[in-house]
Amino acid sequence: MKQAIVIFGSTGNLMFKKLIPALDRLLNQERLDPDARIYCVARRDWTFDDYVEHAKEEVDKQVDWTRLTARMTYIKLDIDCQNDYDQLQDTMAKDGIDDAMVYLAVPPQLFPAIAKGVSQAGIVTKGDEHARIVFEKPFGEDLASAKEINRDLWQYFDESQIYRIDHYLGKEMIQNILIVRFANKIFEDSWNHDTIEDVYIIAKEEEGVMTRGGYYDEIGALKDMLQSHLLQMASLVAMEKPDTYSSEDIKNEKVKVFQDIKIRPKDVILGQYDGYLDAVKVAADSTTETFVFAEASINNDRWKGVPFYFLTGKKLDEKRSEIIVNFKNDNGARSLWPDTYKPKNQLIIKVAPDDGVKFQFNVKEPGLSDNIVPAELDYCHSCHSLENTPEAYEKLLLDLINKNRTLFTRWDEIESTWRIVEQLKEKLDKPHTYSSYAQMKQLISTRFGEDFDDL
Repeated sequence: MKQAIVIFGSTGNLMFKKLIPALDRLLNQERLDPDARIYCVARRDWTFDDYVEHAKEEVDKQVDWTRLTARMTYIKLDIDCQNDYDQLQDTMAKDGIDDAMVYLAVPPQLFPAIAKGVSQAGIVTKGDEHARIVFEKPFGEDLASAKEINRDLWQYFDESQIYRIDHYLGKEMIQNILIVRFANKIFEDSWNHDTIEDVYIIAKEEEGVMTRGGYYDEIGALKDMLQSHLLQMASLVAMEKPDTYSSEDIKNEKVKVFQDIKIRPKDVILGQYDGYLDAVKVAADSTTETFVFAEASINNDRWKGVPFYFLTGKKLDEKRSEIIVNFKNDNGARSLWPDTYKPKNQLIIKVAPDDGVKFQFNVKEPGLSDNIVPAELDYCHSCHSLENTPEAYEKLLLDLINKNRTLFTRWDEIESTWRIVEQLKEKLDKPHTYSSYAQMKQLISTRFGEDFDDL
C-alpha cells in the first residue's frame, strides 16, 4: 500500500519545529514507506518553492532537504471550499495513495470544517481501516467543548480511526514507566501502600508564557498540564498490570485510575507569576493560574493512604519533569541502627531535560562507623543510545504509520480527566502572585505542614 501523510496547518509552528524534523529522521532511518508522500496543506497562495524556502528559514534543526522535499507536495486549500478537498483527493488518487493519514495541526475550532471536507472528498471515510485522522491537545477547553469536538469527529469517523496526541506520552521515559514497573520483580512486588510513602509528579518550567498569552489565558495550568500530561503520568504509575501490552488493555487500566482519583479543593494551591499580566494578549485583570500544586488520593486497595502530589508551573527555578516514588523507612532497620541516619529508598523516573532512572538505597558509610548513608544507581537513558534519543513526535508519527494506538489517548480517558479538573475549577481560591518559586514552596509547606524536600 502507498502511504500519505496529509498535514493541515503546514505553515504553523508545530510543522516547522516538530513534524518536519521528525519526518526527516524517520526517512533517514528508512522507517517510512519508500513511496510515501507528504502533502503540506495550508491556505497561503504559495508555490512549492515558496513553501520550501520559508520552511528552511523556520526549521532550526539539521534536515536533509533534498531527500525530504522529494516526498513533499504543497497544497493550497480553503477549508470552507469543498472543491479544494476534492482536488486534493484527485491528486492523491493520481499518486496512487491508498493508506491516508490526516494530521490536523490546526486550532480545534477548525476541526469540524476539515473533518467534513476530508470525509466528503473520500480522503478519510468512515469504516476505512486504512485511513486515520490525528489531532493535538487541547482536547477542548472543558468537558462540554471536548464532547462537541468528538461529536463532530464521530459524525464522520469511527473512534478507531481517531488518534489524539498528547506529546508527553511520546517521551522516552514516559514509555519506560511500564517497563520499569512490570519488567522488574523488585518493583512490581513492592508497588503498593504497604511499601510506598508518597508519589510526586512534577513538571516545572523556567520560561513564562512568551508569545502564547492569548491561548494560555483561556486555558491555564490546570487545563494545560494537570488535565492532560500530569494525570496521564499518574495513571501509568498507578494502574494495575494490564492483561496484555495491547493499546486497549492499557487504556482500560488507565481509565480505572482516573475514575478512582480524588482531589479536594482545599488540597490545591494556585499561583500566577509576577509579570504574567504584562504578557501579550493577557487580560489586564486575568486570574488565570500559571502554577498548580495539588494533593490527590487514589481510592483503591493498592493505593489506600498514599498521597500523590502534582506540581507544575511557569517561571520557576528550573526546567524539570520527573516522577518521584518515595518508599517507606524500614522499622526493623531502625531497631538495628537506632542512632544513625536512615534515608528513604527513592525511585526517580527522569523525563526532562535529562531522561533516565535513578534509585537511591542505603549502604554503610566507608570507615569504622556503622553509619547508614545513601547511595545511587543512576541510569542515563540517552547516554546509552547509539544515536540521538528519538523525539516524542518521531515515535508518535511512527506509531501512527504502524496503527499502534498505545500512546494515543482514547475518548474515555479524556472525558475522565476533564471531570477531575472540572470538579475543582469553580471551587478554588484565586491564584497567589509569586515572584519566585521559593514563595510558592513556602506557601505549600505552610498549608500542608511539611517541608516537601522533593519539590
